[in-house]
This record gives sequence, C-alpha cells and structure tokens, in this order.
Amino acid sequence: MSLIGQPVTVIGAGVAGLAVARALALRGAAVTVLEQADAIREVGAGLQISPNGAAVLRALGLQDALDTASMRADAVQLIDGPTGDPVTRLDLARLRPGQGYHFLHRADLIELLLHAATEAGVTIRLLSRIDAVDLNGPHPAVALDSGERLDTPLLIGADGLHSKTRAALNGAETPFFTRQVAWRAVIPCEPGAAPVAEVHMGPGRHLVSYPLRNGTLRNIVAIEERDKWAEESWTLRDDAITLRVAFEGFAPRVRGWLDRVEDPWLWGLFRHKVAESWVKPTGQGGVAILGDAAHPTLPFLAQGASMGLEDAWVLAQSLATHDSPAAALTAYQSARKPRTTRIVAAANANARAYHLTGLPRMIGHTGLRLLGRVSPGTMLSRFDWLYDHDVTQG
Repeated sequence: MSLIGQPVTVIGAGVAGLAVARALALRGAAVTVLEQADAIREVGAGLQISPNGAAVLRALGLQDALDTASMRADAVQLIDGPTGDPVTRLDLARLRPGQGYHFLHRADLIELLLHAATEAGVTIRLLSRIDAVDLNGPHPAVALDSGERLDTPLLIGADGLHSKTRAALNGAETPFFTRQVAWRAVIPCEPGAAPVAEVHMGPGRHLVSYPLRNGTLRNIVAIEERDKWAEESWTLRDDAITLRVAFEGFAPRVRGWLDRVEDPWLWGLFRHKVAESWVKPTGQGGVAILGDAAHPTLPFLAQGASMGLEDAWVLAQSLATHDSPAAALTAYQSARKPRTTRIVAAANANARAYHLTGLPRMIGHTGLRLLGRVSPGTMLSRFDWLYDHDVTQG
C-alpha cells in the first residue's frame, strides 16, 4: 500500500515512537506524534544500542548522529562483585570488529530521534494526554483528557509500560513483581575510563556501569533482590544511603562510585507477558503497538531500545510493502512476536545468572573463567542470533 499522504497517529515520543514516526514519514506518510508532556525530555540515564539496533538507525540515515552521540564499546567485563576480581572479558572490539555496540545517554538518543523525526516532516503535539483508546468504530479513535477526540486511519501505540493502546487490544493485565528493584544514577566519570561495560556480580545483586558522553559521565544501574515492593515507575527517587547499604559488601571500586551518588532513581522490576495481540485491522486502517507497549523486558540484556528500533522498522516496512493494512499488520506481528519473546526470555535468564550464590556461584564463575581462556568467542557466539540479526535486510 502507498503511504504517500497517509495519515498516521503515533502515541508516545519515546525511542520506538520517534523511530517509527521517522520511518513512516520517510516513506511519505503524514505522521503526528501525540506526547503527554509539555516538552520532550528524558530522565537522565544511559542505555546501550547493540548492532541489531544500530542497523536500524543506520538505515534511517542516522549513523553519523549515533556515532556523534555515543561511545563505541570495546568490551564487556564480568567481575566478582565482593572481591573485585575479573571473571571473564568479552572483547567486542577484537572479536566483533565490524559491529557497533554503543553507549549513550537516553536523552541524547531522544534528541537525535526527535530532530530526525521533525526533519522528516513529523508533527509533534505536546500536552496531549491520552484518556482512552477506542477500537470499536470503523477507525481507531483517541480521546484526550482535554475532551478532544481524534479519529485516525492508522494508530500506533508506542505508549510504554502502561500502554492504553495495549489495554484496548488485550484488556487489563496484571504484571507480577520479580522481587527485584533497580537503582539508576549518573555520576561524573573518572578520567581516562575505557569504553567498557562492567558487570559486578554478587549474591542476590549486581551492578552494571559504563561511561557516557566521551567519558565525562558514568552510568550506573544496580539491581537487588528483595521482598519489599517498589513502584514500577521511572520517576521515583530513593535515598542514596539505601543503595550504598545494599552494595556495602562489594569491592572498593563499586563502593567509591556509589559514594558519589546523591539522588538515585528507583524502580521495581515487574515481569510482563509479551502481548497476545499486537494489531487489529479496522476497516481501511488499523492499530498496532510496539516497543515496551508490546514486550516490556527486564533490563538484563540491554535490549529495550534496540527492540523498539527493530519494531519501528519492521512495522513501517510492512505497511509500505503489503497490499492492505490488514495484511501489513498481520505480517508485522508474525515477524516480531517470536523474536521479542525469545529476547525477553533470554533477559530473564541473565538475571538468574548474575545473582548466583554458594556452590552454583563458584562453579559458574569457574566455568566462565575457563571458557574465557580456552574459547573467548564462545560466549559472544551464544547471542549471534540476537546481535547479528538485521531487520533492515528483510
């Protein structure tokens, strides 16, 4: 179907929403993005873009912008948290020289995608808070809390963890608390820090850190298993002392970082099912969800942003190359659901591996050390199915 002049409404100006907006606008669609905030901003935090996500940014004409905004990762270092001893190193620069693993500030990714979307002709509507999504008529409709009702031939829900579009497609769902919480913080980085993602693993907890913005900042994500519930929110603050106490048994390097954290963000980690229904054709149009609205994931494989980018490309390409919205939407869900389900499951498995205790921990770390010496590429090759996949190549 031709997208030339096709009206499309996207809910949410996050990574997936802005990426699909640009992808569709480049194909001629008249795209409007509805964003509830008064300005497009992101809570300060870092993220990783692996080669599968970078392939989409490259296909969207944003490789130079990505290179400017990010640091290219040299390696991932697994470290015993309490002792500070190295466990194994995944040397990305040596073992995968042709691939790009990027560290960047979430705000910088949003900024480059916002510029790219508006440059492609996308209209951004701020202060557009969604009250309800109605899929019962001939076209999808969005009710704003201002009282305005918007009918649109094609509606794309990139509205995140608490997606109203997902709820309209699947009904209400209740995620379950994983008994894990995560703190996020950004601190000034020590001079000369290597572009390496460090994973400090301890019993019932781990901490991931890497530099951002040409080594001027250091991103920290710290995970702890505990019974005390925490809200599933990106905007909840916590006392830094609580974070320090949780990792007081870790080596001086980690404790030194946490001593510099002043006001960390805290969020509870909940496990959501991958959505049963991602799409619904309606008359001559339809609705689709993508990104966290379709497949919220735990942050143990650093794939949230890259999955959203992949979704954006596949959805736009499906709409541009199929004869009808119904065929396009069906093809999109068929292409994306199995892959994202596998990624979410792999992230869940990583959480268990990082938090081993007792004898399983000793055996696991010994095995990783041995594998790193004997066959350093084996651990990376386990995820070739993930990182080598390029949705822009069909």
